[in-house]
Amino acid sequence: MKKQTIAPEVDMMVVNAPLIANHAKAGNFVVMRLHEKGERIPLTIADSNKDAGTITLLFQKTGKTTEELGMLNSGDEIRDIAGPLGHPTPVKKYGHCVLVGGGIGVATLYPILKALKARNNKVTAILGARTKELLVWEENFREFSNEVLVATDDGSYGRKGLVTDALKDIIDHRSVALVIAVGPIRMMQAVSELTRPYGIKTMVSLNPIMVEGTGMCGACRVNVAGKTRFACIEGPEFDGHEVDFNGLGSRLVFYKKEEEVSLKRFKRKCKK
Repeated sequence: MKKQTIAPEVDMMVVNAPLIANHAKAGNFVVMRLHEKGERIPLTIADSNKDAGTITLLFQKTGKTTEELGMLNSGDEIRDIAGPLGHPTPVKKYGHCVLVGGGIGVATLYPILKALKARNNKVTAILGARTKELLVWEENFREFSNEVLVATDDGSYGRKGLVTDALKDIIDHRSVALVIAVGPIRMMQAVSELTRPYGIKTMVSLNPIMVEGTGMCGACRVNVAGKTRFACIEGPEFDGHEVDFNGLGSRLVFYKKEEEVSLKRFKRKCKK
């Protein structure tokens, strides 16, 4: 395992996992457990190399387990890692595709970008972050995209404003066959609401609370088109125009207090 920090609180990890690397496709994810008493967490496969037998993971240190993951050093081992999980992104010749990534969401979009380009699609990437220093993998996207647009909340890089502002400019002046948005819940919701009146096919990648990743526990259920769906086995990608984002948002903060307590205890333990 190799690890490096690529942005404040964001690390990239290259893991030796030849079986997963051999079968990984755009849109897949893994569920990992650091040690015997660790919790299971899902992470998107941001890239894979069959020849080297490795997968690349990006993660933001926002909770106890991701903080603990960030403390690992190159050469350390991860106890369990299961995958590839989830349905791959449906990739075909669409035409002009727009990928909208917010923050760490670009990790999910990168393999999708490469898969779309392999099918001769024209791809415009819109990358958003609060500030320039939080932007990740811009150069990776420029290597494969036909066009890359950057938006930062504070205007420190690219255009000042939201990714939806850049997306609306594109939609108003060019034909768009497909939009895929990955990032914070409210960003994906805003993108979906923007494209709805235009009738543009819009896909979002959901990352609700997951436990075992096989659909047995039901923790990852989401409401899509009025029906309960399990993101781990029926997703993680769904039609953005059919997702109940408000319900999903409520579920994501269901264990917020417990997560905060767990993180505080872990930090206190690390200081001793």
